[in-house]
Amino acid sequence: MLLYLFLLCSHFIECMAQKDNVLQPEEDVTATEGEAVTLGCQYNSSSSNYDLYWYKQDGNNSPKFILSRFKIGEGKTMKEFEERFSSTLDSTLRSVPLKIQKLQLTDSAVYYCALQPTVTGNTTTLDGTLAVDYSGCSFLW
Repeated sequence: MLLYLFLLCSHFIECMAQKDNVLQPEEDVTATEGEAVTLGCQYNSSSSNYDLYWYKQDGNNSPKFILSRFKIGEGKTMKEFEERFSSTLDSTLRSVPLKIQKLQLTDSAVYYCALQPTVTGNTTTLDGTLAVDYSGCSFLW
């Protein structure tokens, strides 16, 4: 049963990715404590009303919601991230970059950009040396 669901989801991801997708650039960015870094996220959506989200996952913990940005409306930033994390949705450029200011070693994590209602994006890894590693794949939300 599990294999069947995996194959079904894999096929569905391919079909949906033709219209709705999220792309985080495939490159490394290195920064040091105290600096600022911007993690890119570009998207395509066939929907006229969509929301974009950023999540942070450190270690084996579950992803933690950072912020949301809506095509219509303002979105939300979790209190613990308000001071140093920000993002602006640009529907013309179809981007929603995440800016992290005053970097700390505790910012080392995997960062996910997600488009709702359809896809989450590639992961962005911010490791202990504060290098950002962009890898590429898209998943269904």
